[in-house]
Amino acid sequence: MEVATIKPFLRLAGLEPLVLRPLTNFVNVGERTNVTGSKKFARLIRDNKYEEALSVARQQVENGAQILDVNMDDALLDGEKAMQTFLNLLQAEPDIARIPIMIDSSKFSIIEAGLKCVQGKCIVNSISMKEGEEKFIEQAIICRSYGAAVIVMAFDESGQADTLRKKVDISERAYKILTERVGYDPQDIIFDPNIFAIATGIEEHNNYAVDFIEAIKEIKQKMPLTRISGGVSNMSFSFRGNEPVREAMHSVFLYYAIKAGMDMGIVNAGQLVVYDEIEPQLKQLCEDVILNRNPEATDKLLAFAETVKAKDKEEVKNEAWREGSVEERLKHALVNGITEYIDADTEEARQKYPKPLEVIEGPLMAGMNVVGDLFGSGKMFLPQVVKSARVMKKSVAVLTPYIEQEKEDRRLAHLAAGTVGTEAAGAAKILLATVKGDVHDIGKNIVGVVLGCNGYDIIDLGVMVPADKILETAKREKVAVIGLSGLITPSLDEMVHVAREMKRQGFEVPLLIGGATTSRMHTAVKIAPEFSQGVVHVLDASRSVTVVGSLLSEQKPEFLHNVRTEYQKLKDDFANKKSAKQYLSFGQAQKNKVKIDWSAFRPVAPKFTGTKTFDDYDLGEIVPFIDWGPFFIAWELHGKFPQILQDAVVGVEATKLYNDAKALLAQIVREKWLKARGVIGFWPASSDGKDTIIVKTPGGDVHLESLRQQIKKAANQPNMSLSDFIAPAETGLHDHLGAFVATVEGIEPHLKRFEAAHDDYNKIMLQALADRMAEAFTELLHKKVRLEYWGYAGEEHLSNEELIREEYLGIRPAPGYPACPDHTEKRKLFNLLDASKHTGVTLTESLAMYPASTVSGWYFAHPESKYFGVGKIEKDQVEDYAARKGMPLEEVEKWLRPVLEYDV
Repeated sequence: MEVATIKPFLRLAGLEPLVLRPLTNFVNVGERTNVTGSKKFARLIRDNKYEEALSVARQQVENGAQILDVNMDDALLDGEKAMQTFLNLLQAEPDIARIPIMIDSSKFSIIEAGLKCVQGKCIVNSISMKEGEEKFIEQAIICRSYGAAVIVMAFDESGQADTLRKKVDISERAYKILTERVGYDPQDIIFDPNIFAIATGIEEHNNYAVDFIEAIKEIKQKMPLTRISGGVSNMSFSFRGNEPVREAMHSVFLYYAIKAGMDMGIVNAGQLVVYDEIEPQLKQLCEDVILNRNPEATDKLLAFAETVKAKDKEEVKNEAWREGSVEERLKHALVNGITEYIDADTEEARQKYPKPLEVIEGPLMAGMNVVGDLFGSGKMFLPQVVKSARVMKKSVAVLTPYIEQEKEDRRLAHLAAGTVGTEAAGAAKILLATVKGDVHDIGKNIVGVVLGCNGYDIIDLGVMVPADKILETAKREKVAVIGLSGLITPSLDEMVHVAREMKRQGFEVPLLIGGATTSRMHTAVKIAPEFSQGVVHVLDASRSVTVVGSLLSEQKPEFLHNVRTEYQKLKDDFANKKSAKQYLSFGQAQKNKVKIDWSAFRPVAPKFTGTKTFDDYDLGEIVPFIDWGPFFIAWELHGKFPQILQDAVVGVEATKLYNDAKALLAQIVREKWLKARGVIGFWPASSDGKDTIIVKTPGGDVHLESLRQQIKKAANQPNMSLSDFIAPAETGLHDHLGAFVATVEGIEPHLKRFEAAHDDYNKIMLQALADRMAEAFTELLHKKVRLEYWGYAGEEHLSNEELIREEYLGIRPAPGYPACPDHTEKRKLFNLLDASKHTGVTLTESLAMYPASTVSGWYFAHPESKYFGVGKIEKDQVEDYAARKGMPLEEVEKWLRPVLEYDV
């Protein structure tokens, strides 16, 4: 029996794993859930409002944080109790707990308190030898006993390491202690060798940056499996207030530090300019200072800094690149996404090369190879790549008629000569499709663009594609890889079905799985066992190139062997798991409901009952309600808005993307490209005191069924159900429930126009903006409901930022999401509102909504109602739920599979 080898990578985990492999790009730790860094978070913690404080953590996760840093260092707090309380609550929220935790404190007692609460594998930030070896070992043993990775500061009994020798010696000393005496694996050690300010005018400080960079090299050479972190903005502290100089310094420093082996860090600077685009004189001066190449470097940079004004820079067109050869011009246009001259340059190249196909295979592919290399090394970001694809497609469109004419000429020549001609196979074909019943395809479109940029021939079948069409097309086109995408949970079952069909029909091409609802675990446990020729989960567009490259090269057997070994282990672990979590029986959970003093509650009656429709709502009124955070996430740019525009790594490209989006948005509104339609409704409602909400309508009672949290909670923490927020019938109170559907339609003709113009950039931009507009329309309608149509929060005065942070009274949970994960309740919502008639929105067989830019949900008005995640549930509740709904248990289990604590 062959024994699998587990490679020594830094492996972290919340509910989901985060593996830092050798090819992983520079990792930015998200902004801290920190009482010293967030006034709102500190206030909520001090006021003992921990459930509300979770919204701060949830927002970080939604904005793309890969690791959640939690800090409770406040003189007015019991730090240990605060850390434990918050982390215990956090673990019961699957949408937050899925990412690893970084327990951050200057007091080890608080770190230890936190270690007792987290699942998975966390990071401790930090330990050091400042109190001596004995204390360091004691703390390290505790960290290791909890399975945590550790950040080790270069700090010993004599102080912080400020020279190369001290940085390396302290790190090496700590490494030997951790690995030889404590038993730490090298890959679980992260060193912070200290970044200090340079160009301070003090000669001893001049070599600080060089020492850090050289320390990275030496630490990586001596201790190759460890990781390196640091705080970059410290280095440019002498130039605070002069952002252009700081931007350039950070860019130059990171260029050399990342090349030396720096893995992660929090970079609190302004925009980070692209290294190659820094003004040459400024770049040289920064390099002279950072690399300490000239004794007068500090004075020269200070003098130059005086001439630099930190103001908005006017973009001056530099046309010098137009003087180069046609090959150089095509490469420059591709790398920089410039379409202005592409038709003329392509025609010039066609005249120069013997065959039009040679222009594609020569200068165009050479340029796209540069784009692929820059993207793969983290020096280009997704919006830039999509712009490059637009240039490539426009160039190929110029050449296509000539290529087709040559093919036709060859065919006629063979026909006249009585011979047979065969065409070369060309680029490998990759078929992409959103599975049957699902209408979401932004992520799939982005993957197609990125793979297309890397020379693959993409066949995109669109959305709601049945299995037979996928497989028929794959056979006919002789594709090399099939990729499936989906957003809603029923799509997971459809992916399993496609895999089974591929096996039954004898397919030998590998299957890629992607989309928001998919995961590596589900792929390993449910999909991979159904198809033996290779099933691989792809996390995002940036990973797709590496995966496809491995599958279509001589590395394929080894790559698939490693994937199968990894997935088999995941499957075995899943089958053998003994949950550390404790669950209540359904009856116990119902007894631990949210305790509301109904005698003190006076429900506010809505201004009307029944429905109200909104047709062709003013787009201009909707725009101010846009939450831009998810827009950047769609483009794989992670960070909080508007801070992302100043981010040291992605800020420049994020700003360009934002400006392009605002320009297109203005055109959409001005020319009325899209139409906003919605319907809201209110009805008398009561609960049965358990998990059913009874809605009174003219046509009779409608029973809405809720699910209840079953995980065992901390003392005095309830097991919530949405029904808890509606007054029980026995109280005699006249409570109400609301519902809504909001959609933005009319996108299709504009998408077709962009496709015809080979403009993937604006096509994806339009899709992302339509989604944001639908969410903004939802936010606007909810505000009108609170202030006007229901009027239960008449004194509300919230900014858009406060609305995004969900600081309003009441909630609007959506079927299929954490508080009500059953999509089938959506049918009742649509029936109550007669939503298809009023808005044109339809439900697919998998209960996805079409158009895709649509939001639906319920309105709850009680002041104690709050968002939550049901989490995993046990079979006793599922059986009760099925009985209440009058549905077969097997059908209910199919729809609820992602939240079942047991295997079906």
